[in-house]
Amino acid sequence: MKITFNKGILGLQEYKEFDLVDLEGLEPYKMLKSVEDKEIGLVVGSPFEMDLGYEAKIPKETLEHLQISSQEDVLIFTTINVNSDVSKITTNLRAPIIINVKKSLGEQIILNNEIYKIKHPMYKG
Repeated sequence: MKITFNKGILGLQEYKEFDLVDLEGLEPYKMLKSVEDKEIGLVVGSPFEMDLGYEAKIPKETLEHLQISSQEDVLIFTTINVNSDVSKITTNLRAPIIINVKKSLGEQIILNNEIYKIKHPMYKG
C-alpha cells in the first residue's frame, strides 16, 4: 500500500511517498519504505498488538488533514528501534504514525501525553 505523507515523517520531512509492506516472517511488523530513496525504511508495528496498554487520542486537526471520517479507516503504527539485544528493542509511543487507509494518507503526530516514551521498551527482560 502506497501512503502519502504531505508533511513527511519526523526526521525525514523531505520524503513524502512510502510503501507499507509486510516483513515476511516477522508478522505483525511492517516496513515503511521510502519510494524516493530505497535506502530509507522504518520498521513499524501496531502498538495495540504489542500489549502495551496504549491509547492514542488523535487530534481533530489530524483527522481533518487526513480526511478521516470513520474509525475503520484508521491504522496506527509506532516506529520500532531494532537491536540485536532483544531487551534493547524499543518503540516510539510518543509519536505515532496515523494512516487513513481509504485515502492512502499518513501523518506522524506528537502526543502531549508524558506517560508515553520515545523509547518505550517492547520486551521486559
